[in-house]
Amino acid sequence: MSSGALSHEAYLAGSDSRRQAELRQAMIDRSSKAILAARGGYGALRIVGDLAWREFASHPKWIVGYSDITVLHSMAWRLGVASIHGPNITGLGHVASPAVRASWIASLERPGAPRRWSGLRIIHAGQAAGIIVGGNLSLLHALAASGRLWIPCGAVLALEDVSEPPYRIDRMLTSLLLGGYLDRASAIVLGDFERCLATTDGSSVLEVIEQRTRTLGIPVVAGAPFGHGARNEAFVLGTLAAVQGDEVRLCLA
Repeated sequence: MSSGALSHEAYLAGSDSRRQAELRQAMIDRSSKAILAARGGYGALRIVGDLAWREFASHPKWIVGYSDITVLHSMAWRLGVASIHGPNITGLGHVASPAVRASWIASLERPGAPRRWSGLRIIHAGQAAGIIVGGNLSLLHALAASGRLWIPCGAVLALEDVSEPPYRIDRMLTSLLLGGYLDRASAIVLGDFERCLATTDGSSVLEVIEQRTRTLGIPVVAGAPFGHGARNEAFVLGTLAAVQGDEVRLCLA
């Protein structure tokens, strides 16, 4: 652990310069095999632009985390590097179930092992296959605003969020729709939208998503076990996935 790991600056975990320098060093350190995020929150977007991405791509390693780490995941899949969407270190304590911990370890030790999510809720029926990318919707929206979001053509797009009311989910999805980002997806897989409560008019997040994705003509399923809830199972981004009916198959050969 670095000497500045417990530092803070307002709502950030220390200065941009320190965090950027430490992350850059971790990216180019050939003796390490993974970069494990301690926690999420906010701040990755402030430092992502001047990191050692070229060196990282030439000697890649696992980036492991979720939430704010979506920013780093997006840069990795843009370079063709797989990464692991899963709990940050602080999420592996007593609140994590044995299944969540097991999925985290399995993703690191057996990243190519096939996995299956079954019994999902079908929002729009269909089947599709593509490279799975995604993460936190708010961060993907922010990346699009910064001009840094790239969705591979035909991608299976995984989405989750926390504490966002339906109208904000609507606004973010509408922005991604108008920007043409969702047109590149072949399917959408929804994880938990934790504490994204219905508004006083009764509108729910899933109703909003169903309406805003209807014109895409692609399969959309909900209830996959990832996100800010208790079921945040780890899985590998940047690998081939398939959606068929109420099932998602991951890490296809």
